[in-house]
Amino acid sequence: MVTIEIQHPHHFSREAMSPSVVALGYFDGVHLGHQHVILTAKKIAEQKGLSSAVMTFYPHPSVVLGRDVKHVEMITPLPDKIKQIEELGIDILYLIHFDKDFAGLLPQEFVDQYVIGLNIQHVVAGFDYTYGKLGKGTMETMPFHSRNRFTQTIVEKLTSKHNEKVSSTLIRDCLKEGKVEELPSLLGRHYTVKGKVVHGDKRGRTIGFPTANIELSDQYLIPKVGVYAVEMLVNDTWYEGVCNVGYKPTFHQHLDKPTIEVHLFSFKEDIYDQDVMVKWHKMLRTERKFSGIEELVNQISFDKQQAETYFSLNLRKSLLKSVQNK
Repeated sequence: MVTIEIQHPHHFSREAMSPSVVALGYFDGVHLGHQHVILTAKKIAEQKGLSSAVMTFYPHPSVVLGRDVKHVEMITPLPDKIKQIEELGIDILYLIHFDKDFAGLLPQEFVDQYVIGLNIQHVVAGFDYTYGKLGKGTMETMPFHSRNRFTQTIVEKLTSKHNEKVSSTLIRDCLKEGKVEELPSLLGRHYTVKGKVVHGDKRGRTIGFPTANIELSDQYLIPKVGVYAVEMLVNDTWYEGVCNVGYKPTFHQHLDKPTIEVHLFSFKEDIYDQDVMVKWHKMLRTERKFSGIEELVNQISFDKQQAETYFSLNLRKSLLKSVQNK
């Protein structure tokens, strides 16, 4: 996949750009709804013998247009989003730098400069996609603004098993509520975050449950405070474990931000300063303050037992499913 970063105003000539079919959207999460839009563009591109493309934007519009918003926690920060889109087999990624001048483009100006001007032959977007200043442009106005220079396809909403629209908002709500077990049905994969193992207070090893303290590599949206069954990728191998997201109230009266601590089962390697990935499976309980070390140790032992049972049951389900599919 070729990534083309564009600052407004751009100076690309239409003739120099590969004719393409483009999927338009912000695509935070690259969830199943987004994938449907992107893969529709890919399919049409193949049918037309054109390049497949995705056009997305950075930073988040709220950072540019919102008051006192310095950053927005993302489901897929930009490097992850690029990787997910590339894995879908797209030829070109147009990465537009979103600033106030770009945000001020009228709908016709956006189409003229960023669709017609980039030699896009066909546009694919969700039914609720908007473009141009104040989002005045919609997929209903796109044919008018196209000046008959390209065609378009509207992708209708994809719904979840609960008949809700699959959306970044729904995924964010699930994360805020700790419902990480529902995310594979929305994302098409488990939710993951990346980070580095850093030194903590090393209290876990003194009570028999050493933990890896994770410093996130980007502005990820992390799940609700609590204890989770997780897997962690270390040196290309996935290990099962439990993760505490929270403020450690048993030992601290106040922390500025929640910590992420992972205890891996049957794991004794020194992994300080290593890059890791945490995959979230299921929330086990909320975080709470304990009366002392003994009560905490008993609870962690129970958490570990719950997580091991969860992974054991899921392994059986996976094996059964693979046998049924043969």
